[in-house]
Amino acid sequence: MTTDVLTSEPGVYGAPPAELATIPAGARQFSPLIPGSPALEDVAPGSLPALTMLAPPGVLERRYAIALALRAVKTRGRLTVLAPKDKGGSRLRKELEAFGCSVGETAKRHHRICVAVKPAKAAGLDEAIAEGAPRLIEDLGLWSQPGVFSWDRIDPGSALLAQGLPHLSGDGADLGCGVGFLARDVLRSEKVKSLILVDNDRRAVEAARRNIADPRAEVRWADIRAGSGIEGLDFVVMNPPFHDGGHEDRGLGLTFVRIAQQALRKGGVLWVVANRHLPYEAALAEGFKAFHQRADKGGFKVFEARK
Repeated sequence: MTTDVLTSEPGVYGAPPAELATIPAGARQFSPLIPGSPALEDVAPGSLPALTMLAPPGVLERRYAIALALRAVKTRGRLTVLAPKDKGGSRLRKELEAFGCSVGETAKRHHRICVAVKPAKAAGLDEAIAEGAPRLIEDLGLWSQPGVFSWDRIDPGSALLAQGLPHLSGDGADLGCGVGFLARDVLRSEKVKSLILVDNDRRAVEAARRNIADPRAEVRWADIRAGSGIEGLDFVVMNPPFHDGGHEDRGLGLTFVRIAQQALRKGGVLWVVANRHLPYEAALAEGFKAFHQRADKGGFKVFEARK
């Protein structure tokens, strides 16, 4: 870990609702889910005047992010942390006080909003940072980190897709690659010439780079919703997300289908898994020459679609 990001600008982490927290003009974004943002891990201790954070829902991830923020903020600097009451908000005050902060708390629109002042000597930061840090999940043989999708287990949808994948060939992509579970299976085929892995989560991207030690693989930190910039592929594999900011967004997966269709050459093939309730069939019928359902198990369905 390096700590070389020096800044006198305030920081922001995530996308706090504008009606609940005022973000100063020029605030620097540190979210791992916004490609191009510097890492909060790399901020020099005590260099931020203040930071406003929409706290993550997971306990380990949230305590890790708050501890990083407190380390980065100067002594007596202000840390504003908010979260929905049912997604960690009800625990924020106790967690901040456990780090030694004095805390003021308000409630609005089902959120808890805590304003903390960093003490001269915060307690437990190193421990919280260690608990939320990247680690090797030995049962999986994969590096991961709390906060990454399905961080300590194989998502059953991805497992079902991997079970049904044929030996692919040519140039391909894994869109929404996570830590590289599907890519690892795809690259077992010697006929695969290249594989581009794309994810919008910096932590997943860093883990995938550790997990996929194959010269045919290229891992990119990017938000696929802005377009992939990829074309002429022989295949795409993906387990697209359908949640954004903790809320179901059926359009997100459909965007992935559209981007995959654009990235494929004529005759190229898409392998995609989806929760059974998601309506991908119409998008596949519209964007592809033909598609077939190859599996339906455990609440998930797998499609093969040819452009």
